[in-house]
Amino acid sequence: MLVYYEAAEDITDAIYREKCVKEWHRKWKLEIIEKFNPDWRDLYEDIIQL
Repeated sequence: MLVYYEAAEDITDAIYREKCVKEWHRKWKLEIIEKFNPDWRDLYEDIIQL
């Protein structure tokens, strides 16, 4: 289930951001998901339509 995503201008920025987020504590990750998607909807359908 996809509950969070970020768009990036190029692959280098996306990889850098992903590496940063992977180092975060679980609590921080949950907080960003709650802000972005408080209902924890599956966002897969939204992103494939972009």
